[in-house]
Amino acid sequence: MQISVVNSSLCHPIASFPSSTFHSHRPHRFSNRISGNGSWVRERRRLSVKSSNSEAKSNESSQKSSSNNTSSFLSFLCPLLKVFSGGDPSQRRNHALEVATSSLASVARLPWGSRVSTGSIDNQDVSSNPPLRLQLFEFEACPFCRRVREAMTELDLSVEVYPCPKGSVRHRELVRRSGRKEMFPFLVDPNTETLMYESGDIVLYLFKQYGNGRGPSTGLLESTLFTGWMPTLLRAGRGMSLWDKASTDLPPKMLELFSYENNPYSRLVREALCELELPYVLHNIGEGSTRMKSLLKASGSNKVPFLVDPNTGVQLGDYQKILAYLFETYSSAASA
Repeated sequence: MQISVVNSSLCHPIASFPSSTFHSHRPHRFSNRISGNGSWVRERRRLSVKSSNSEAKSNESSQKSSSNNTSSFLSFLCPLLKVFSGGDPSQRRNHALEVATSSLASVARLPWGSRVSTGSIDNQDVSSNPPLRLQLFEFEACPFCRRVREAMTELDLSVEVYPCPKGSVRHRELVRRSGRKEMFPFLVDPNTETLMYESGDIVLYLFKQYGNGRGPSTGLLESTLFTGWMPTLLRAGRGMSLWDKASTDLPPKMLELFSYENNPYSRLVREALCELELPYVLHNIGEGSTRMKSLLKASGSNKVPFLVDPNTGVQLGDYQKILAYLFETYSSAASA
């Protein structure tokens, strides 16, 4: 299998961050792909995907089993949780309840996804991130996607996130055509020309490739009903399904979010971005992150979440204001 790569400048409004290049991948059979500014462009060149045939064969049966079991469970869970989720996510919310359930979800996942792991790229320059950003196709409520995002917080990585909520009109189809399976999480690493499914495999790959000799924190690869599914249940499936009033038009530039995985307020914002199927650059900024000075310079605070929308020039640090802004700006009514 082959993938194609296109270079497209991605603008960053925060002066302390260097501009980067967006790379995206499609199989050799497809002549179109999504570029960094959300438009469809022609394929320019192809790269071979590095993969081990023996590993692929040995993992194929377990991947199919895991995918089928997860899909069946989610098919049952989605409509059930929707009943308890409060309906339209853009409407007035009980913020005390929202913060309480999100905080409990954070407790269920402690200590993972809160700080940079010692011995990775901590205390090094921000430029020690991969030259090309990793791309993660996932959805917020998925416990397996959560595990990968936690690993990325520990590794202090900035990544491009392509939300794939149930009912997705763009990104799920891209994953299905690129990897031949509609399964999540799905990682694209243009630095090593790698495409990967399976959260455990992805986490081990990330630490091997970008962990500077450090392995995943104890328990990160383990999953129980409490540590795995409890955050999804507590949040009543928020960040699982596409909002029926989301705009079908992608913004010209990717939004940017300063966040760390286990922050309860950031979780609420990431859920909204997923429900709107808005691709964004995720700047992980857990405890010990190399980006703390950049966040302080940009926002005047070390608190997250902090959202930057280069399409409108808006920069917001209050999660309630961010939610209101996102659902108002990127609704189908606003784009009409």
